[in-house]
Amino acid sequence: MRKPIRSGIIGTGFMGTVHTRAVRAAGGVVTAYAGRDPGRTAAAAEAAGVELALTPAELIAHPDVDVVHVCTPNAQHVELAAAAIAAGKHVVCEKPLALSAAEARTLLTAAEAAGVVHAVPFVYRYYPVVREARARIGEAGERIWLAHGHYLQDWLAARHSFNWRIDEGESRAFADIGVHWCDLLEFTTGHRISRLSAISSQLHESRLAEGAEVPVASEDGVTMLFETDRGATGSVVISQASPGRKNRLWLSLDGERFSYSFDQENPDRLWVGSIEDVSVTPKGAETTRAASAVAPYVTVPSGHPQGYQDCFTLFMSEVHSAVRGQPIEGMPTFADGVRAAALTEAVVSSADSASWVQVGATEPVGRL
Repeated sequence: MRKPIRSGIIGTGFMGTVHTRAVRAAGGVVTAYAGRDPGRTAAAAEAAGVELALTPAELIAHPDVDVVHVCTPNAQHVELAAAAIAAGKHVVCEKPLALSAAEARTLLTAAEAAGVVHAVPFVYRYYPVVREARARIGEAGERIWLAHGHYLQDWLAARHSFNWRIDEGESRAFADIGVHWCDLLEFTTGHRISRLSAISSQLHESRLAEGAEVPVASEDGVTMLFETDRGATGSVVISQASPGRKNRLWLSLDGERFSYSFDQENPDRLWVGSIEDVSVTPKGAETTRAASAVAPYVTVPSGHPQGYQDCFTLFMSEVHSAVRGQPIEGMPTFADGVRAAALTEAVVSSADSASWVQVGATEPVGRL
């Protein structure tokens, strides 16, 4: 029986719990938790059934940790990921990988030089119907000429909604969720956004934190026009302050013969349209046309819903395969984290200058 992959989770919030479930479902074990507050760390470790409650430095150095998971507020990502790489540990880092493209590139270079596995959980790639759309577009040589959609949440719609995200850099909403939409677009089509024009907007110029009014610099929403390196154009609206929209990620792709639409809140269906017909393809190895591309990502029988946590488990399974020396095409790595940081910088630059901006050159994302 092969030895399970051992993970240490830095961060005691929601994402730490998601990572813990995914590690275990993928056949690994969680050996340690770490956080800034010892009491909260000990409580989180006990609740999760994890034996060790450590400081981040202790977790990174611990011999029973093979993979370090960085699930902390954004500003701590670079320091913790760099320390893990220096210790020779494999790293799964939540996005954004870094608060600048330069820092993200430094982490990528360090990870490659150290020969460690590095991953960023762009997990929406792991929905089976996303793989179906990607395979159909690639196999048919479909020329995508128009891309459009939105990613809308209401997590920060209320004025009293205040957490660490509010204070994290200049482009909160786009860096937090907009990069997910862009990753899904680029992974599915093989296109890369090459030029963009963005407008940022605020619902609240100040927010209430423990009864006090606090000025806010970061945006609540972004509206973006873009061009891709393969001649497509498109638009996307990003918001974390749209009342009633819980996690509305919608991606539509228009080709010469077919159009494709994916709705993350109803992720078991791919809408496919043509001039002659409209169809909805359900998730399932026996129901999709590109069965070989889809089957590895179907975790439950057809008719049973497959969701966000399942995607995380599939992602973690690929991380574990990579740790065992069997990397899988399409697993999101630090190169994809660099890509997200470059897009975020371009959005900030465009919004500040009210002009079109070229996106900095980065590694390709899911080329077909």
